[in-house]
Amino acid sequence: MTKSMPGAAGDLAEQHPDLWQAYSALGKACAEAGPLTDRERRLVKLALAIGADSEGAVHSHCRRARSEGIEDAAINQVALLAIGPLGLPRAVAAKTWIEDDAS
Repeated sequence: MTKSMPGAAGDLAEQHPDLWQAYSALGKACAEAGPLTDRERRLVKLALAIGADSEGAVHSHCRRARSEGIEDAAINQVALLAIGPLGLPRAVAAKTWIEDDAS
């Protein structure tokens, strides 16, 4: 898995495999802690990335969502839902980040 991760996260995983393994185990434990489906968890993570104003995380969760078969309409709706709580500028930024990875 670490070979396929782009950028700094992949570098960290290769340089510190024990740290990355612990981090991955924590992520798995969080995923198994409740009733959300894989699809729901991915969309929530995308929403959190948008809320955090993290372009890199938005790109990452969009790529993962698409690779998991989540349709573009659902991914785009997450950006539109950001308008109310986060404001139009943040939602528009998120939409452009989502579209960066659409092609």
